[in-house]
Amino acid sequence: MAEKNKGGEEVLKVKVLITGASGFIGRFLTEAALGRGYEVWAGVRATSSRAHLPQDRVRCIDLKYGDPPALTAQLAAHVREHGAWQYVIHNAGVTGSVRRKNFALVNAEYTRRLLEALDGAGCRPQKFLLMSSLSSYGGGDEKTFRPIVREDVRHPETAYGESKRLAEDYVERQTAIPWVILCPTGVYGPGERDYRMEIQSIRSGFDFAAGRKPQHLSFIYVKDLAEVAFRALEHPAGRNCRYLVSDGKSCTDTEFARLVQALTGRKHVLRLRLPLWAVYLCCLLSGGVGRLTGRAMTLNTDKYGILKQRNWTCDTEPLHRELGFSPAFDLRRGLEETIRHEF
Repeated sequence: MAEKNKGGEEVLKVKVLITGASGFIGRFLTEAALGRGYEVWAGVRATSSRAHLPQDRVRCIDLKYGDPPALTAQLAAHVREHGAWQYVIHNAGVTGSVRRKNFALVNAEYTRRLLEALDGAGCRPQKFLLMSSLSSYGGGDEKTFRPIVREDVRHPETAYGESKRLAEDYVERQTAIPWVILCPTGVYGPGERDYRMEIQSIRSGFDFAAGRKPQHLSFIYVKDLAEVAFRALEHPAGRNCRYLVSDGKSCTDTEFARLVQALTGRKHVLRLRLPLWAVYLCCLLSGGVGRLTGRAMTLNTDKYGILKQRNWTCDTEPLHRELGFSPAFDLRRGLEETIRHEF
């Protein structure tokens, strides 16, 4: 697709494929790409809702992850008709599943298949960005509370985190396509479900915290995460490396809850700290209901591995030093915008 500049000359747009474009993070990645003037291809399943995608401004493609030869043929046909994408953001994945094996299939194996199909179809982008997660590292040190750094050994304690670690390994081991990996901490913003539930609970007067000792948390507003993604794609420094992503600050779960209380104007909130054994029991029972109904529940035994960790802080200095990134949203401003849109 081309546009004409002021002199009437045709200028080819930079083409980007964003998988998982209809999801929470994917929608903001799409918005950021359009704002940069990119030609956006949205990787969405035929069964996914496209209500939040500006369909008059994006082109959709349903990638055939389940059939590797068909996926390669699909991408080869795409190259013949439209040319290769300059950038690919692989954001598609699952954060919750009734069957634990789905994490490895969707988050890791589909990543490997997409990389191999891009290479085999002659559709190699200039850079491939994997949207991973801080969960691939597991929790940080709970004695000194030293932030997780990107050189740390990854030891995920959940099936979700292990699937993200494996996906990262697939990206790093291949040599055909330059890559960058982002490992964001807690991502929040309009449209995100888990933090919305927590905010709603506090608005209703109840704050439930996991564990007797406070969790040390870090966050990144979804618009800032999208900014990091495109800086990493466009910047020469963002090549064959990984970045841990947060707004550079940390707070305890109690401080987070009090900030939400202040922003929502709730005068009185009953704060309950559940012992970890009780949290695990809740996760076990909720996960059982999910298996019986076939629905992925917010609380399950895999999610418990995240809830029990006390240190979810990370070092973002490489973001500033190498990409020149500074967040536009601190936690207060991001929550204000989220609450304004959601409530």
